[in-house]
Amino acid sequence: MQILILGGRLINPGRIDGLRDILIDDGVITQIAASGEFLNLPADAGERTTRLINATGKIITPGLIDMHVHLREPGFEYKETIASGCRAAVAGGFAAVCAMPNTNPVNDTPEITEFMVEKARAARLARVYPAGAITRGLSGQSLCDFSSLQAAGAVAFTDDGCPVESDDMMEAALDAVGKLNLPIISHSEMMDLAGNGAMNQGPVADRLGWPGIPNSAESLMVDREIALSERTGTRMHIAHVSTAESVEAIRRAKQRGIPVTAETAPHYFTLTDAAVEKYGTRAKMNPPLRSEKDREAIREGLADGTLDVIATDHAPHSDEEKAAVFPQAPNGITGLETALPLSLRLVADRVLTLETLIAKMTVNPAGVLGVTSGLGLGRPADVTIIDPDVEYVATPESFHSKSGNSPFIDWQFKGRAETTIVDGRIVYER
Repeated sequence: MQILILGGRLINPGRIDGLRDILIDDGVITQIAASGEFLNLPADAGERTTRLINATGKIITPGLIDMHVHLREPGFEYKETIASGCRAAVAGGFAAVCAMPNTNPVNDTPEITEFMVEKARAARLARVYPAGAITRGLSGQSLCDFSSLQAAGAVAFTDDGCPVESDDMMEAALDAVGKLNLPIISHSEMMDLAGNGAMNQGPVADRLGWPGIPNSAESLMVDREIALSERTGTRMHIAHVSTAESVEAIRRAKQRGIPVTAETAPHYFTLTDAAVEKYGTRAKMNPPLRSEKDREAIREGLADGTLDVIATDHAPHSDEEKAAVFPQAPNGITGLETALPLSLRLVADRVLTLETLIAKMTVNPAGVLGVTSGLGLGRPADVTIIDPDVEYVATPESFHSKSGNSPFIDWQFKGRAETTIVDGRIVYER
């Protein structure tokens, strides 16, 4: 099958920004031409099925990549499955996702990694890149067999949801993973400082009577991770950055040439802890929503390149779980289907250019994970087509995820993915 995309604004970060036509044939990109120029269709084109996509007024990008999602399977299929998470991903414009290992059982063996890869292959939707655990059972006690996990398909290692508290254990992990040229993804949290906190420490927590989590619970662990990355020379990626102090520490580390990268999530540059008063447990996540000062620091970190990646930390839960009293409710919100419109607001607010935004959602996460991205001749065709002007309201019925635990339900949005193509197949059309 051939797919012919006509007349869209192609943004291939660092390479192309202009009106282009694209021909996809047998799953790969075979031609890219200035819009209106003649594409040399194969001699047998008339005998084959050719799908035309009019992309006039649309934006064509490499398939979006979300390097931080929780697909919940195996073990928590009532929250999400690999198939339902991939449906949510492609509906949000994501051609690929990196799945965290805090499943049940934990993805700490090649068998679980292979299970995830096979489930994703059977779903035939988004690509799934599994992240293996750093320590067995996320216990922080003994390291996993990184080589066997890599051979099974793991592209990174993390104990996301649980910090690796031992300095020696994390240093040993960095030494071992560095030999494989894969990244460690750090869940940066000092549990002694976080304590039994349920939300950001500050006036809102005081007013509501919930225990607070100080900024230092994150930023001091970020300091440690930077120090260990400098000491070992191994790449360290800091997940879900939420505080001004963390942004500044990462900025200084980059200036010194330490191999540190970092991500944040749309809720951290969109909301503050004041959202807890309005949305309750739908605004409960870890790290928590912070102050306006922190939100502004996150946006500045995105603007100046300190924060390399926008990732969702998609964390589905059931309605029953989120109905618990705030301190007892689980952390996390769904994010795959609201990330793109929330991120496009950064362009509208002139925090980022459109090309820079697309880079933070495509080639930058690909670079961290060491996977392929970008639109080039002969490459597998992973493509997202975005309508930047469509306006709509996000509703629970519109979600493809099994869970709707989001503070952004009923928000008015502008811009969304209209078509997602993975490996030359149209896997989603609105």
